Amino acid sequence: MPPEPSQWLVEPLGKKHDRAAFSCGNEILDHYLKELAGQDARRRVAAPFIVVAKTAPQTILGYYTLSSFGIDLAELPADVVRKLPTYPVVPAALLGRLAVDRRQQGQGLGEFLLIDALRRAFVQSSQIAAFAVVVDAIDEKAIGFYKHFDFLPLPDRPNRLFLPMKTIADLFRDF
Repeated sequence: MPPEPSQWLVEPLGKKHDRAAFSCGNEILDHYLKELAGQDARRRVAAPFIVVAKTAPQTILGYYTLSSFGIDLAELPADVVRKLPTYPVVPAALLGRLAVDRRQQGQGLGEFLLIDALRRAFVQSSQIAAFAVVVDAIDEKAIGFYKHFDFLPLPDRPNRLFLPMKTIADLFRDF
């Protein structure tokens, strides 16, 4: 039986977390967490968040990163552009990476991490403007995952998807 979400805790990546044991099955995502995530956090170019079980707070079950981003207005679909000011670049939050350890896959952790990232981006958007959350899906499986949660592909870059903050606000309206 999969663990209940109440048994999970999302927190910023720290020195106490065992990055070496993490393996999601994607070498790029594994390497990032093990070698680069700490540096990105210290340099403030990405904010890595990890999920642990409350009973094993050093073991990373999954992670994601958030950072500020700008999306060219010309990249967005025409129906979206019509509703925006004509700035050349629109502010957004970038969900740069999202991965779940292979031993934990299939238990809802990816969805749990995505919801946490969207909530975090939504809360921050009242202080640092962001029109949308943007993702660069690493493969077709990831594209399907994000589309399942109503992310929309950019017309000329199908692996780059976005979810308008208005849609995210509607998701959290009752919370």
